[in-house]
Amino acid sequence: MTKAKFWTVGQIDATGVRGPHEKELEDIGFSEDWTISIEMFPEVNIHMAYTYLGDEFGDGIEAEFKFFLSGERACWVPGEDSATFIDIVMDFMERKIKRIEPFENHYEKKTELMEKVLKQRSEPFTFLKDNDIKKLATFLSAKVWKVDNGWQIRKEFFPKIFIDIIWSEQNDLDIKFSGDNLSKNIESYHIEFIGIFFLNHILRFITVNNINKDLPDICYKMFSRYYTKNIGNWDHRTR
Repeated sequence: MTKAKFWTVGQIDATGVRGPHEKELEDIGFSEDWTISIEMFPEVNIHMAYTYLGDEFGDGIEAEFKFFLSGERACWVPGEDSATFIDIVMDFMERKIKRIEPFENHYEKKTELMEKVLKQRSEPFTFLKDNDIKKLATFLSAKVWKVDNGWQIRKEFFPKIFIDIIWSEQNDLDIKFSGDNLSKNIESYHIEFIGIFFLNHILRFITVNNINKDLPDICYKMFSRYYTKNIGNWDHRTR
């Protein structure tokens, strides 16, 4: 069995320089008190390792979290996206434990940032083809289907919390959030960030499956520094 490779956010954001502890990360075994692993996307896995350093008498109480990523596509995603996703997951967990409902709950209202993101990322959807449906669904672990003059893509990111991406041939891109647990467990600005990460990953699929085509510049900006430097083959497109 092939041993999993684990990444830190710093490694993914770096420019290919090997750190002094890289071999340790490759050989890591989780000996922590417990570890939570969550799939951001297929082959993009996040591991949150918790260690308690105190004793049963309450002396020297100290604890720490360490975060690692694994999967064949873990290094595709910029470290900034992964780190923000981790922060959102931690907030989600805290709310579940403490039973705190979100303060920001404007799920129907798009921020200025989201409006800009939708406008920037619409054009690449023209490169999706009918025979991409199954491949894209697998790539995202999502439901993908054709609608009138366009596409709809739905993914459940947390239990009963869904994000839908809708695109029409008129080059209009929209996003919707839904689910029974939406207003109970996650801030509206957090689910909006996850929606942006969802869109970014769709653009990664479009990019790697149309590598010889003249894609919009935004497509080449969706990848980590590590991927762009060591794997991506589009130096002429980065500017």
